[in-house]
Amino acid sequence: MGSVSYAQVAKTDQPQAGEGLGKFLLRNGYNIAEYQKEFIELNKAKLGKDNQLKLGVSYSFPPKRDNVKVEPLLGQKYQNVKILSHELKGATYYLVSGHGGPDPGAMGKLRGNDLCEDEYAYDITLRLARQLLQRDANVHIIIQDPNDGIRDTGILKLDEDETCEGETIPLDQVKRLRQRVKAINKHYKKERNGYCRAVFIHLDSRSQDKRIDIFLYHYTKSVMGERLANKMRDKFEAKYKQHQPNRGFTGTVSERGLYVLKESNPPCVFLELGNIQNELDQTRFTIVDNREALAKWMAEAIVEDYTTNKK
Repeated sequence: MGSVSYAQVAKTDQPQAGEGLGKFLLRNGYNIAEYQKEFIELNKAKLGKDNQLKLGVSYSFPPKRDNVKVEPLLGQKYQNVKILSHELKGATYYLVSGHGGPDPGAMGKLRGNDLCEDEYAYDITLRLARQLLQRDANVHIIIQDPNDGIRDTGILKLDEDETCEGETIPLDQVKRLRQRVKAINKHYKKERNGYCRAVFIHLDSRSQDKRIDIFLYHYTKSVMGERLANKMRDKFEAKYKQHQPNRGFTGTVSERGLYVLKESNPPCVFLELGNIQNELDQTRFTIVDNREALAKWMAEAIVEDYTTNKK
């Protein structure tokens, strides 16, 4: 991530005992992914082996950028993200859209058009990333497409050029899951002293007549993952009650021993957003405003979780 302009602010500070580079940046109000490379370049003569901080040494910080973050993965229309609040300042999120690359995931059909799980999960994930960035969060988009960006169309065409942070996604399921877990844990190793959460976004596939609400999963032993999942479920229920009062809502939160939930180090929540084969559920994905609403509601629940449980 980058940004479009700079504020002329000079700042120096000394690290505390036991404080690594990531924590040092966060304590001083700097986004790790956005400023770490610049910080190292600015202070390379003062840093120890492997860019370690030294006690008693004053380090300079790069000038903070104005209230715009640049995330090219969001596409040309949306890549300049204006920070609207600091509600999530200090929080880090690892966003993972399901499948990708050679694996399209679940498949549906609508008016002769193929609907592919990975494309819709990815678009919703990007929209969630934008919502979180607007609230000043640190966001890692784990599955990446170099040219899709946020797409304001109903039918999202299939391609296979998604990567896992630049690495080719393997077809083998076990290797694919290990790859994304490894990417999450690599980031988390640097950022684990702060508030970190992973969010996995999927669409389900069932018989065509089976309409489903949003299902959320957390790992069996994860109290914090369960807490975030419940925040999201409650938010979805409240929003459906507000916008479709006669519809009802049957979404659930449950424990699952899924590989990505078990092996990812930060607390996680895994979402199944509906049945891609059901015509009524398909409107949840093919109408652009609905995808945006799903992302917004998730972000609102994430804010509630962070503001009440900053650990």
